[in-house]
Amino acid sequence: MNSNAKGATAETQIAAAAVKLGVPVLKPLTEHGRYDLVFEIGSQLLRVQCKWATLDTTGSVVVVRISGSYCTPNGYVKSTYAAHEIDLIAAYCDALNQCYLLPISLVAGRSCIHLRRTAPRNAQRACINLASQFEFAGAVAQLEERLLGMQEARGSSPLSSTPSVPTRHEVGANAFRNLFGYYMERAAGGEEVFVRRRGRPYVRLLPAEGAATTGPP
Repeated sequence: MNSNAKGATAETQIAAAAVKLGVPVLKPLTEHGRYDLVFEIGSQLLRVQCKWATLDTTGSVVVVRISGSYCTPNGYVKSTYAAHEIDLIAAYCDALNQCYLLPISLVAGRSCIHLRRTAPRNAQRACINLASQFEFAGAVAQLEERLLGMQEARGSSPLSSTPSVPTRHEVGANAFRNLFGYYMERAAGGEEVFVRRRGRPYVRLLPAEGAATTGPP
């Protein structure tokens, strides 16, 4: 598969992954811009550059080459990306049939980033990017949360260990369906999750009595 086919495949797979989550996807009319797609998340339009990712020879690291090239009167110029050009890097790994979503704050100025599929044996955490933290569905959910002004996902901290603060989170029906377990945990932690279908209120998910203090079994 040549580079053009890889780029087209990556872009198509990434767009499909976003649509499955209920994220509106827009595409520029002109080519050779600094971004390939635009996602509408949390009422904001975010510029997305799509990349083809590969596995290293051990199969334990997803390699995303970020640097791109563009045409100038003097020929093609290789460059990295900056925050004033794009908002997100989305990568598709054909070997895993998996999409990843990376914020520009993580990749600005870099030519390549490695996403580990397993934690290092020496328990090192500094300078380590775990692939699971950037898998597409979860990354979109956390991004939507931040853009809506909600508190960030609690990560590995149990929901029951966080003081309950009444919050309201709105989500589209498709994203709710695909991330049902995630939003169920949020509701158990004391939040109200409002599900919208075709832009209209559809379902409200509330914690069961005692769920916010006892947590999941």
